[in-house]
Amino acid sequence: MKYLTLSIATVLLLSGCQSILNQTESNTPETNAENQALIDVASAAEINQALLMDEAIDVIHPIADGNIDLGNDVQESYLSNDVWQRIRSKLELTIPENSRVASQRAWFIKHPSYLNRVAKRAEPFLFYIVEALEANDIPVEIALLPIVESAFDPFAYSHGRASGMWQFVPGTGKRFGMKQNWWYDGRRDVVASTQGAIKYLKYLHKFFDGDWMLALAAYNSGEGRVQRAVRSNKKKNRPTDFWSLDLPKETRAYVPKLLALADIVKRSDEFKIKLHKIDNSAVISQVDIGSQLDLAKAAQLAQLSLTELQRLNPGFNRWATDPDGPHYLLLPNHKVAPFQEGLAKLAKKDRLAWQRYKIKNGDSLGKIAQKFNTEIALIQQVNNVKGNQIRAGKFLLIPVATASLDSYLLSQDQRLAKTQNKVLAGEKRVHIVKSGDTLWDISRAYKVSTRSIAKWNGMAPRDTIKPGQKLVIWQKASVKKLASNSQRPSEQAIMRNINYRVRKGDSFARIADKFNVSITDIERWNSLNRKKYLQPGQMLKLSVDVTNNI
Repeated sequence: MKYLTLSIATVLLLSGCQSILNQTESNTPETNAENQALIDVASAAEINQALLMDEAIDVIHPIADGNIDLGNDVQESYLSNDVWQRIRSKLELTIPENSRVASQRAWFIKHPSYLNRVAKRAEPFLFYIVEALEANDIPVEIALLPIVESAFDPFAYSHGRASGMWQFVPGTGKRFGMKQNWWYDGRRDVVASTQGAIKYLKYLHKFFDGDWMLALAAYNSGEGRVQRAVRSNKKKNRPTDFWSLDLPKETRAYVPKLLALADIVKRSDEFKIKLHKIDNSAVISQVDIGSQLDLAKAAQLAQLSLTELQRLNPGFNRWATDPDGPHYLLLPNHKVAPFQEGLAKLAKKDRLAWQRYKIKNGDSLGKIAQKFNTEIALIQQVNNVKGNQIRAGKFLLIPVATASLDSYLLSQDQRLAKTQNKVLAGEKRVHIVKSGDTLWDISRAYKVSTRSIAKWNGMAPRDTIKPGQKLVIWQKASVKKLASNSQRPSEQAIMRNINYRVRKGDSFARIADKFNVSITDIERWNSLNRKKYLQPGQMLKLSVDVTNNI
């Protein structure tokens, strides 16, 4: 589903977990006599083999955890009659006792606080997911897959362009029914993405002749990649089960991680793991709203805070639901009645706020839509405007947000603003994208990596950029400025000498961009010539500023 990379700063800060990472490939962890960090950065295997912690996997969680009043009183115990017991009683996938599963299980057992945090995120949605899987004859263990994919965070996104609880990239999301536009992204909608994941999993299960292990592997790396591995083993007269295939490291760890979680649920009493109690009953309901509705107005009717409403309905990008649907909201059960009662009394014209706008010379529908944070098509629809021609002096009726835009804390614009407003080491620059700009050109101009620019601006390195778009860039503070502030360079730049193992597909340019160093430096540090090809497995010495590689 996604291809992720581990940031150098994360690895260095969490180097104490390195022995876990190495266990997947070998029972003997590699050592380094010079006490340097040994890092394989080019794939996400290291991340996904251990799930070091939320902040250590290259899935971004832009929104802090928060509680939603679901109207229930919870108490914890090792075993209880809740949704975990329901899952426990219906497990059907075989869990082998091998080193790949054991290493994943050991990490989870060692970090119960992680499981507790993830379970609290899952609480509003887990019962619904279990019911949906059972209705489609899919193993109930797959209800745990969002832990592997996103730590059960609907707002999570990755630099591989995957988004949502089930981590769909845009193309696969559309392929399996997840609508994506300016107003709405079905990949983050809990209902739409769960139904899409079910469709995709059923397709993969059929594609691999009923083998759930291969289907799960393909969910991670694609059916084509798994199919090629199966065919390769057949030609060599080797077994074609998941455990025998030559698959990417991330995928080799992906399925064992799910099985390890299932084993912990199954034997939570044996492992002394307290799973946060989640009722084996619906705590949220899908409520039909009929037509577009301002989210602030909806929250008021449901007697919820706006942030609580957005946490349950993360698919909506803006201040209102999509005018073309879906026309439903997820609400806590005990809030449904007051919401429906209030909605029934709400006049259609009061579902949104409206502003009468006089068209000025030089205005265009695009400028007006941008000014009022709305969409051209909606202005055209409301005002029965065909085409893009408008006349100065005429009036338009514009739908606008009920509350101030910064009140919609979890909207796409506010999430982006929060990301771009983070204070990092160095000097902050703002680049306004011009026609013809590429992310690569911008990265070279500012001497930073494309991956860093993407992370600072809540996007993926392969995302398209548009003229007028604002990009935040963080550069190293100049020596002159550091001196004037009586600061030592070491307070701004943290240098680490590392060993990097060359991976398949690596080149001098790719490695230089990844670590924000020059090709000349790589040549000098390793007595190499860029004209010669790098070989997979080859070790390179690098000197890296970790403050510029986060």
